[in-house]
Amino acid sequence: MNPASVSGDCVSPEVLVVEKVSHHSIELSWRTAQDDRSGPTEKWTRFAVEQMDPKTHTYDTIYIGYSTHHIVEELEPCTSYRFRLRISRANGEFCLTPPVSASTSREPLNGKHLHQAVNRNDEEELSRVLQSGMVNVNVCDKLGLTPLMVAAQKGFSRMVYKLVEHGADIHMKNGSGKDSLMLACFAGHLDIVKHLRNFGATWQSRDMGGCTPLHWAADGGHLPVLAYMIQDGCELDVRDTVSQWTPLMRVAAVSGNSAVASLLIRAGADVNVRDKDGKTPLMVAVLNNHEQLVKLLLDSGADRHVKNEFGSGAAEMAKAFGKQNIINLLEGRKIL
Repeated sequence: MNPASVSGDCVSPEVLVVEKVSHHSIELSWRTAQDDRSGPTEKWTRFAVEQMDPKTHTYDTIYIGYSTHHIVEELEPCTSYRFRLRISRANGEFCLTPPVSASTSREPLNGKHLHQAVNRNDEEELSRVLQSGMVNVNVCDKLGLTPLMVAAQKGFSRMVYKLVEHGADIHMKNGSGKDSLMLACFAGHLDIVKHLRNFGATWQSRDMGGCTPLHWAADGGHLPVLAYMIQDGCELDVRDTVSQWTPLMRVAAVSGNSAVASLLIRAGADVNVRDKDGKTPLMVAVLNNHEQLVKLLLDSGADRHVKNEFGSGAAEMAKAFGKQNIINLLEGRKIL
């Protein structure tokens, strides 16, 4: 029965008691003097726990049975709730206990709070969670990212500094093998890249495909980060473990960013390096129709006569795919 009151109901001598409270549950109990359960269940006293709707101030039944306790679950933290007990006796009498109120407790600090603080860039909340000592600073979210990875990716420098200060593991990797340094390099957050380097992050780390931070920086295309990495001694012609691509070849295959390629080439990247199939950056740039990059590579000494392991060169590839602008460019070079 759901109405707030029913004509004829009496006030029960039984009392509804709050036993235990957590941030998501309230345990209720009650006792009755007329609790003879020697006969069939239809002769037993039956109980119904009712919960008040705070908007309508009416009661909804949330439990019916013969037990003398019930745990109300899936409640909101720091919230007040009101309950009463409806007692149905075998003789047809109905009674109601006086209502009882109880409030759930505050939810214990956990990884969710840590990630919320980082995602909101809330330094005060982050400090509160970290100083509690209750949460693992390296706890992963549902995407497999640690708080440090999230902060590094988003460019939240002060979050990164505080997390590292509290022992965040800069070497941890997500499901694809990327660490915080790779994520910061790809996103172009130079201050974070420098900070992670100062605390031991390495240019030699690799993801599941064997790509290094320089590969990801080349993909991201942020020149200040690339310039710093080169100045800091990052290996220019490091290869991934899948295609044997260097960062320059990644540029030729993915973005075609001539500014990034020019920076790598000026620093000494090999323009005639070969991948596992014998392709050079020039061939890869031709296949991906990166016309400006093709011109840059030719101007930088790329050998247009080199053949891959199948006997094809850049010109043959351009003709096979009908890339006329690049064919003209390559043929123009041949005349010169």
